[in-house]
Amino acid sequence: MSGSVTRARIVEAADELFYQHGYEHTSFAAIADEVRISRGNFYYHFKSKDEILDAVIDARVGARRAMLEQWEADEPTPGGRIRRFIHIVLTNRADIQNHGCPVGTLTTELAKLDHAALKDAKGLFEVFRVWLREQFALLGHEAQADALAMHVLAFSQGVATLANAFHDEEFICREVQRMCDWLSAYTGDAEQDVRDADAQANA
Repeated sequence: MSGSVTRARIVEAADELFYQHGYEHTSFAAIADEVRISRGNFYYHFKSKDEILDAVIDARVGARRAMLEQWEADEPTPGGRIRRFIHIVLTNRADIQNHGCPVGTLTTELAKLDHAALKDAKGLFEVFRVWLREQFALLGHEAQADALAMHVLAFSQGVATLANAFHDEEFICREVQRMCDWLSAYTGDAEQDVRDADAQANA
């Protein structure tokens, strides 16, 4: 197995364990056991758990950026892209009910630890904030775009926290529908213009 593949497997395993058990409660040994490599090989790639955390955060940021780029390719309208974001809590409801939001739980834990990586972890929220702001600006709400983006982020974190606390799938479905209804007030004509332009292009 190549060094790059081994490193990627370590990061992937650590990402999952940090999410399921928390950063503080995940040991080097647990990650090495999950990947099934020797301690010597493990230490060749990472000298400390903080180094692994940095790699996990980088991987998460890259994965989220790729996801958003794919949504932009798949969805012709900004409103459709925002709806995809709103539906994350429904799409990932099983994991969220068991472990909470991977972004929110990590930043909360690192804040409690006053960890140096907190700033980088918060960058995951910033990726979403900037992207959502861009989508609302495309809908013609540039003056309110950042406030609307933060509202959507607050919705997703609130639902994730309560879903984890109560394990209530009906609650998740209900809140997602309410948020989509709220979003409809900000789409309307702007989305229709995009659909009309797309239909003309494909005519």
